[in-house]
Parts: sequence; C-alpha cells; structure tokens
Amino acid sequence: MKWHIQFSRYAIVGLASNAVGFLLYLIITSGGMGHKSAMTLLYLVGIIQTFHFNRGWSFRYRGKISLSFIRYVTAYGIGYLLNLGMLAFGVDFLGFPHQFVQALAIIIVAIALFILHRFWVFTPEDHRGIA
Repeated sequence: MKWHIQFSRYAIVGLASNAVGFLLYLIITSGGMGHKSAMTLLYLVGIIQTFHFNRGWSFRYRGKISLSFIRYVTAYGIGYLLNLGMLAFGVDFLGFPHQFVQALAIIIVAIALFILHRFWVFTPEDHRGIA
C-alpha cells in the first residue's frame, strides 16, 4: 500500500483517538490529576485501542500479531519518552501551559510513530503468516 494511503488512514485513527484522548486529558487534569500522570494513563489506553485499528486498517498488516505488538509497544515507549520529555521541558522548565505543550506533543509524537510503524512495526517483510 502506498505511504500516503497508509498515512491518511493512520491520521484518521490518530485524530479520532487523540481527540477523545485530549478531551479526557483536559477533564482528568481539571479534576486534579497531574499532567504527566494523566498523559501516562491515556497512553496505556491509546496503545491497546490504536493497535487493532492501525494493524488491521491503516497498514493492513497480516504478519505475526505477537511480533507486531511487541514492536508497537516498543514504538509507543519511545513516543511516551518523547512526550514526557516535551512536557517536562515545556512545562516544568520553560513554564508553558501544559495544555499547549501536550497539544504540540500529540502532533510531533504522531509523526514519529507513523515513521516507526511504517518502517519497523508493520513491515511488509513480516507478512509470512498470521499468528
């Protein structure tokens, strides 16, 4: 599948997931949970939710579920650290509002994750069989 079709599908999944996730983030943080804790909780939910949509629809991956899930979780771990670093730097060090920093982080992390998904998590070479 061409990259722009994958990216379009990935973007639809991501936009829907992140719109709901950001709304929940705002609700949770306004209820008193810290910005880093809220982001962590929602990251865990997002990993499980988006794995199934990205695997089956965005990338049409038919390789081993176990291999792709391990890589997916690893990619999201990298994304998590990037997001956490952006919050720590932007909010704690520079003093920007956490809502602004998190909104920007969503975009940057999404692009990084697409690249990891396309070239490492859901690679065509792994299409040897369904696990």
